[in-house]
Amino acid sequence: MARPSVTMEVGDDAVAVITISNPPVNALAIPIIEGLKEKFVEATRRNDVKAIVLTGKGGRFSGGFDINVFEKVHETGDVSLMPDVSVDLVVNIIEDSRKPIVAAIEGLALGGGLELALGCHARISAPRAQLGLPELSLGIIPGFGGTQRLPRLVGLSKGIEMMLTSRPILSEEGKKLGLIDSIVSSEELLKVSRMWALAIAERRKPWIRSLHRTDKIGSLSEAREILKVARQQASITAPNMPQHQVCLDVIEEGIVHGGYSGVLKEAKDFKKLVLTDTSKGLVHVFFAQRSTTKVPNVSDIGLKPRHIKKVAVIGGGLMGSGIATALILSNIKVVLKEVNLEYLMKGTKMIEANVRGLVTKGKLTRDKADKILSLLKGVLDYTEFKDVDMVIEAVIEKIPLKQTIFSEIEKACPSHCILASNTSTIDLHLVGEKTTSQDRIIGAHFFSPAHVMPLLEIVRTEKTSPQVILDLMTVGKVIKKVPVVVGNCTGFAVNRTFFPYSQGSHMLVHLGVDLFRIDRVIKKFGLPLGPFQLQDLAGYGVFMATAKQFRDAFPDRTFQSPLIDLLIKSGRNGKNNGKGYYIYERGNQPKPDLTVLPVIEESRRLADIMQGRKPITVTDQEIVEMVLFPVVNEACRVLDEGIVVRASDLDVASVFGMSFPSYRGGIVFWADLVGPKHVYSSLKKWSELYGSFYKPSRFLEERATKGMLLSQPASSSAAASRARL
Repeated sequence: MARPSVTMEVGDDAVAVITISNPPVNALAIPIIEGLKEKFVEATRRNDVKAIVLTGKGGRFSGGFDINVFEKVHETGDVSLMPDVSVDLVVNIIEDSRKPIVAAIEGLALGGGLELALGCHARISAPRAQLGLPELSLGIIPGFGGTQRLPRLVGLSKGIEMMLTSRPILSEEGKKLGLIDSIVSSEELLKVSRMWALAIAERRKPWIRSLHRTDKIGSLSEAREILKVARQQASITAPNMPQHQVCLDVIEEGIVHGGYSGVLKEAKDFKKLVLTDTSKGLVHVFFAQRSTTKVPNVSDIGLKPRHIKKVAVIGGGLMGSGIATALILSNIKVVLKEVNLEYLMKGTKMIEANVRGLVTKGKLTRDKADKILSLLKGVLDYTEFKDVDMVIEAVIEKIPLKQTIFSEIEKACPSHCILASNTSTIDLHLVGEKTTSQDRIIGAHFFSPAHVMPLLEIVRTEKTSPQVILDLMTVGKVIKKVPVVVGNCTGFAVNRTFFPYSQGSHMLVHLGVDLFRIDRVIKKFGLPLGPFQLQDLAGYGVFMATAKQFRDAFPDRTFQSPLIDLLIKSGRNGKNNGKGYYIYERGNQPKPDLTVLPVIEESRRLADIMQGRKPITVTDQEIVEMVLFPVVNEACRVLDEGIVVRASDLDVASVFGMSFPSYRGGIVFWADLVGPKHVYSSLKKWSELYGSFYKPSRFLEERATKGMLLSQPASSSAAASRARL
């Protein structure tokens, strides 16, 4: 692999072209930053250089600062590993240069890459280049002066929006906003940039230092009003993420006391944020997501993925229609099979509604939507299955039905066809029991709604072939999912890890804790819904079916709550009939239904686990721990049994499949931050008070007593795991 380098060429026109080279995205690694300082100083010193152009090699300007440095800072706690770029390079060497510097942008200028360009005296771009400052998505703020220069170039409101949402814009919008001075073809980019740089040197074009501009900021009172509204919005949309409020404080510092003062505060606050748990969690998820496709004996044995052109989906219900939608949106032909015309029409209509919904939101044109829908064909038999590359079964969770379907598709499909099941809990050995093609059977577990939720849990048995696993991982990436390969057991990795989540909440309710308080506390912790509102939305049938699966598989550590049975008997069915723990009325937010309280009291009487009929007293922190530590405990068993390749895969799965807050780094990462000793001692104490549901696993006990992290790889060969087979 080519080493990171910065080169400089001086042309006959007396323009020095400084080029960043660090494939694939020209990340600003420390050697690049040192190289930039050196080349800019040399160009400024040389008498044969009148002006400078900064660009990136290989059609990309720069994707930003090298995130690997953050990982090193998090490992060591040493923030001095962060180079001084903002003042040292961007202010002193680039912006205050005695020779004009023009940024020639192509492909992308993100994060630190855009910040370098903002420090230049003009920006020329090729069409459709991506421009953005996504630092807040990593728990930090822009650190090379972006908080100060971006609002001065695009206006305060737009600058705040770009930073707080982390969403990039295209160079065309950048031109309208004043961020880009001119858009030219890729072929003309360097030529025009050189001419522009000379024109500035000869005073034929303005020499603009963006840090000193104030014309787009407005009056102090207007700016403060915009910042006040942004603070209020951030407190609602990102309540547990300090970087949003810090970013706004830093912007305000620059408006009140001048751009340079803002740059100094930015550098100081950036270094504080890098060391926060929020940044550690978000950076961990960033890297963990990129490692899920590194699967031993699959991705490292020289196999090439086969091209999946046509997929059959069996079952057009909520899951099947969502899966079909995800496939056709990525240009994969779909055959949707149902048992009768009525069900087929319903499934087809759901898929159409999903696609047309994207047109309404402005994410698709009508023509594009028509083309996408033309990839879908509805059928009532297996005739169209003769040339499919993969079948995904998405029918109800009934073992005999799935077994019948698998024996039928084995006969109807070509011999290379992948036979996948979307089951969420059933052991794949049972699903494929009546087939002879065990090497082609795999779990393709999508999360509802399947066209929206980003996780694809790929479940393999010890017989699934590496080629089939690789092919499904590739399909996952094509349809923009995050694929995580796991082993085969009841509930697989994600649902198995999280089955104690609802049970722990029910346990708390039966110990006398207010149900609506539990929901509020869990939501405040960062999950999108509390456990009880989630049950209302998912439907009680789903809860009962999965609870039975886990009760049968893990009888020693399940809590049998009578509450759902009582709710159904009292005529409640959650959101399905508008009445559950909450009342659901069209057009209104769900609100707690206080008439459910007598049902809860009856359930407490039946369960009879409250000692002396006296409710326990708990803090909000204890509620979080009593609900989530049992989840951590089950995650430990999943790790111990080798159901996942690595602990970080479980973190990714918890974030993208269960909406565990990404800024907490995933379930295992969060437990390591809290401390395995604290998790273990808490569970031990509760197991003595309330029974075996809380009993710590052997793996957790071992890690806690040895002072090891839960995420540390197992040293013994106990990790000859199912996921690594």
